[in-house]
Amino acid sequence: MRVAEAMTRDVQIANPDQSIVDAARMMADCDCGILPVGENDRLVGMITDRDIVVRALAQGKTDTATIRDVMTQDVKYCFEDDDVEEVTRNMGDLQIRRLPVLNQDKRLVGIVSLGDVSDASEPNSAAEALSSISQPASQTAGGGQRPH
Repeated sequence: MRVAEAMTRDVQIANPDQSIVDAARMMADCDCGILPVGENDRLVGMITDRDIVVRALAQGKTDTATIRDVMTQDVKYCFEDDDVEEVTRNMGDLQIRRLPVLNQDKRLVGIVSLGDVSDASEPNSAAEALSSISQPASQTAGGGQRPH
């Protein structure tokens, strides 16, 4: 099965110059905990609810902080025509639960999560990835590498 068959296509995209409050509102509106960050039609980062809490609020940054201030710039991603089992294995190695999905022109076309994979009749792949994600990073192979 290809990633395109399992991914979520309707994805909100944040701008790096928006405030973290804007990002939190967007997450609340779409009931999600992660947003891709785009600028000039390119994926430049990812922001999570945890980024807002740990990198902003816990450090005393106020609502003047921008998404750019707290987002993760080292974006891991996969392609829509990648094999789901390979991608979920890489997600386990990288210890991440969600990946942005790009087309061959490197444009964002969706996000794939372990839940998407499990819902798409690939529960064993999702379970194996979740098992790897749950291990301490020092016990996993290949941590920190992009899936491609």
